[in-house]
Amino acid sequence: MIRANDIIDKVAEYYPAADFDIIRKAYAYSAYAHRNQVRLSGEPYMIHPIEVANILADMKMDVSSIAAGLLHDTLEDDPMTSIEDLSLRFGDEITALVEGLTKISKIKFKSSREHQAENYRKMILAMVKDIRVLLIKLADRIHNMRTMEFQKPARQIAIAQETLDIYAPLANRLGISWMKQELEDSSLRYLQPAVYRELKEKVAQKELESRDFISKIIKIVQRNLTHNHIEAQVSGRLKHFYSIYRKMVRRDIAFEQIYDIVAFRILVADKAECYNVLGIIHTLWRPLPSRFKDFISVPKANMYQSLHTTVIGPDGRYAEFQIRTFEMHQIAELGIAAHWHYKEGYQLDDHDRKQMDWLRQMIEWQQDVDNPGEFLDSVKIDLFSEAVYVFTPTGEVKELPNGSTPIDMAYSIHSKVGDQCTGAKVNGKLVPLRYQLKNGEMVEIITSNRQHPNKDWLAFVKTSKARTKIRQWVKKEEERRSIELGRELCEKAFSRAKLSFNQALKTGKMQAVAAEFSLKHAEALLAAVGRGKISARQVINRIYPELRKPAKSKDKDDDKKRSSRPARDGISIKDIDDVMVRFAKCCNPLPGDDVVGFITRGRGLTIHRRNCRHVDKSNSERYMDVSWNLEQTTAHRVKIRVMCEDVKGMLVSLSTAISTEEANIASASLKTTIDQKAVCFFEVQVRDLEHLKRVKLALRAVKGVYQVTRVS
Repeated sequence: MIRANDIIDKVAEYYPAADFDIIRKAYAYSAYAHRNQVRLSGEPYMIHPIEVANILADMKMDVSSIAAGLLHDTLEDDPMTSIEDLSLRFGDEITALVEGLTKISKIKFKSSREHQAENYRKMILAMVKDIRVLLIKLADRIHNMRTMEFQKPARQIAIAQETLDIYAPLANRLGISWMKQELEDSSLRYLQPAVYRELKEKVAQKELESRDFISKIIKIVQRNLTHNHIEAQVSGRLKHFYSIYRKMVRRDIAFEQIYDIVAFRILVADKAECYNVLGIIHTLWRPLPSRFKDFISVPKANMYQSLHTTVIGPDGRYAEFQIRTFEMHQIAELGIAAHWHYKEGYQLDDHDRKQMDWLRQMIEWQQDVDNPGEFLDSVKIDLFSEAVYVFTPTGEVKELPNGSTPIDMAYSIHSKVGDQCTGAKVNGKLVPLRYQLKNGEMVEIITSNRQHPNKDWLAFVKTSKARTKIRQWVKKEEERRSIELGRELCEKAFSRAKLSFNQALKTGKMQAVAAEFSLKHAEALLAAVGRGKISARQVINRIYPELRKPAKSKDKDDDKKRSSRPARDGISIKDIDDVMVRFAKCCNPLPGDDVVGFITRGRGLTIHRRNCRHVDKSNSERYMDVSWNLEQTTAHRVKIRVMCEDVKGMLVSLSTAISTEEANIASASLKTTIDQKAVCFFEVQVRDLEHLKRVKLALRAVKGVYQVTRVS
């Protein structure tokens, strides 16, 4: 077990003038307070505070922090320990740190939304009083994660999720990269144990395979740097597990498809040498332009600085290089702790204040926001996120809010670029327009003169400029399209009545009708028809009242009763008569699905599922409100895909499961894969969505079935 003198020896290396008696006193007091306690492992509880203090010493923290680390559980675990007693023995500074840690330890992050928001408030207030509270808490969490195997599985999952959601992002905001990485890897171990084990095995194998490659690269780099009279420290490693896992998930690829798994680090004396080394690396091997990031010129929000570049190294293998000064490396590893001065009364300098701007903003928010839910949203967006710095192809840096998309980037360049944005390449790879940009990525905006803003963009853009410009354009465009659709509907209605629409327009009759509806001009009337607020029949009746059909009922409310009439195949359409209805084959809507009608020129009304990707959402004025008339029961065809084992009799079992739910099979097909699996496609006839759900449940109950999905 680590002793007090072991910790003191570490502190003496970086702070020889420290008051070591405080550490000895805190060690002795903690040992007495925890004398009768044991951990779940059966070991003396004292091991935990000692390890926390040791981690803080590794981080080169001050004496008060290390003493608080030794004492951090005494207030909570020892009934004989009081704030007054601690203050008398150790002074107000250490007592305040211990008290702040005790408050944070009582936070339960898996509570209700309102309680969770209030818990965040408490944590932020404790942090703002003294940021060392958070640094000690992170050291505490690190050791707890290292000894989690003794917790019950449910508790392991809860703690790991809390760590991944809260403490790892906080370590990142403080710039402590080693801590962030360890917390992420430890969380992955308990949240995805099978994935973690597989990754660990594959990374270990990859490490064995990469030893020669890493050694070869280091020798080549060291030789060329020496030749250019540059003294440097060169090292190579494989990336940490969670980083690899996120890349696999984000790109939807297997471990074997990740080629940039090896990272090299080069540490030099000053900033100028960083760029000299970069030039040498690019001379040795061909760089990937899209993978170059200059975080020296544009530091991250947590003050991280480094040059990142990826090259195609020997044997065609990718190699990523991080080039930084020794000072930059210390900041990258220790974050704000790297700036801590070990003098009494030390105040944060300008460098540290800049790094802690986000914390001051949090305090302002917690004072101004009364609604806990709003405050919680602000915390999630801004506390655990940071500004995104991205590059244009010419190297210009753009600072955007976290979560920004290529659309935001396009509008930050110019309004016209935003309006005409059709796509984007991030680091040379095409991405969707709703893709969220990340730090250091190079973004190339693709434009077209035929492109225009889309109303759907409003759902994911972040900047106010993008939002305003999109809304302005959409408003004008919707007005134009409403007029166009209204004109088309009126022309057809006039034609069916054997009347001339153009004549009504030229003679001013349309203008007169517009005035009757309190509209300014004929185009406004056409727009109202296009939006469905006024029907073309109403316009004709106003111009030619003599053509009105006599009422078939004395009831004055007959028209209202007929406003929603049943159409074919169980669909009810509001305010439309004699319209041709068909169901879209792209999504095969069923009774019970949320559906929308879409007016198609010359083809009547097409019924789609509302979330169908083939619905032209930019033409919202062509939408019609429709609903299911559930009194009518019609068989609807739907396609189902079943992933299952490729075993004898499987097709029979699946067919039987479908038949037991009284669904008719219209067609069936099967194909096998190379990994002894089968993919079966069934086209079945069902009555509605509930009927389909029962069929899917029956299929999932068949032994050997992995997945059952509805095919659109």
